[in-house]
Formats: sequence, structure tokens, C-alpha cells
Amino acid sequence: MQLPKTFESLIEEANQLDLYRKLILQLNKDFLLANIDLDFHEDILSTSLKLLLHETVYKLIQEKFMEYLNLLYIIDVPEKQVKALDGDDVVKISEAVTFLILKREWQKVWYRNKYS
Repeated sequence: MQLPKTFESLIEEANQLDLYRKLILQLNKDFLLANIDLDFHEDILSTSLKLLLHETVYKLIQEKFMEYLNLLYIIDVPEKQVKALDGDDVVKISEAVTFLILKREWQKVWYRNKYS
């Protein structure tokens, strides 16, 4: 599996494979498991998804760091990738982490679709 390099390519691939809805459901499932109050509507626009997810990650980093770490653990975002991010600007970090979250969730959805 070749992981997308940008948010746009990830969404485009999800739409082409008709898996965008499953990606949203996977996000909702993992946020619920992490006990974070965020529930995306299945028909959410990709731009709104990116914005809401980025805003949520930013707030978690700023205000609820333990919940943020728990979310990364539940989603299974590779720790090495998170540590490799430049730690100077919280907005940039939260944007990068948002994409890491989406990539990991996309992997789960893609593999489940391919091998089930």
C-alpha cells in the first residue's frame, strides 16, 4: 500500500474507492473509544473534516494533553512520526498530527476493505 502524501490525495483516493464514508465512521469510532466528544456526520465535506479535526487536535494539545496522547495511542499513530515533527509552532504540529491521524485511519479502512 502506498500512503497518500497530502490530505487532498488521501481524500481523492478514498472517494475513488468509495471508502470516504468508512473513513468517517472509523474516525468516529476511535474518537469515541478515546472518550473525545467529536462525531462527524457521514456526509461531511472533506474541507470541513480537515478543519474540525485540526481544530480538535489543536485544542487537545493546548488544553487536554493526556487525552491527546490517549487518542494517538488508540488510533495507533506511530510515535516515531510524531516525535519527528518540528515542535516550535503548535498550529503546524496540530496540522501535521491531523494528517498523521487521517493517514493511519485510512490504512485501517483500506486494509479492512482489501482483505475482508
